[in-house]
Amino acid sequence: MSSLPVVEVKMLKKAAKAIGNGAVGITADASSPEDMVEAVEKVRKACGRIDALVLNAGLSEPAQIPEITPEHFDRHFDVNVRGMVFGLQAALSAMTEGGSVVLVGSIAGSAGYAAYGTYCATKAAVRSYARTWTAELAPKGIRVNVVAPGPTDTDMMAAVAEDTRAAIVAPIPMGRMARPSEVAAAALFLLSDDASYIAGAELCVDGGLRQV
Repeated sequence: MSSLPVVEVKMLKKAAKAIGNGAVGITADASSPEDMVEAVEKVRKACGRIDALVLNAGLSEPAQIPEITPEHFDRHFDVNVRGMVFGLQAALSAMTEGGSVVLVGSIAGSAGYAAYGTYCATKAAVRSYARTWTAELAPKGIRVNVVAPGPTDTDMMAAVAEDTRAAIVAPIPMGRMARPSEVAAAALFLLSDDASYIAGAELCVDGGLRQV
């Protein structure tokens, strides 16, 4: 299985400790089907099965049309789409009736943001797969849904210039970015029994940005 830099391993251990309740971090390359199979097997040995699955790996790098390279294209689709497809494929062997899957999409999947065409296309693919996978898996008692965040106040956003942040926030009806905890809460709802009759849906967590 792929190894992470020491700094990222420390971050993974810190995250697992913060979660508590016996959480364990497992490293894997999201673009590698072999890594996905190995990660799932570790979970199966430790827990027996997978009840809830969130496929969240993703990246976003700008490139105008003349700047798009095969490497740029492949990097985005390898992580954002290929990783999701083969991650689910690997996990299904450990999922049973009553299982729930949340794909992390983006409101960018139904928008056009200059210089982010490849990223937007990958998120549109996420939304499309959720529909198809619902048709395939709902009869087996496994639900698939999408959480689609808008601008979110992550560490990455913290490094953005203040004028850029203001421009991002300006069109959001609620007047601010999402907090990561709010996106996580939406995913948790879709995974839970409270959403037992929701399948194939996209829940936008965007402060109304794409809704009005």
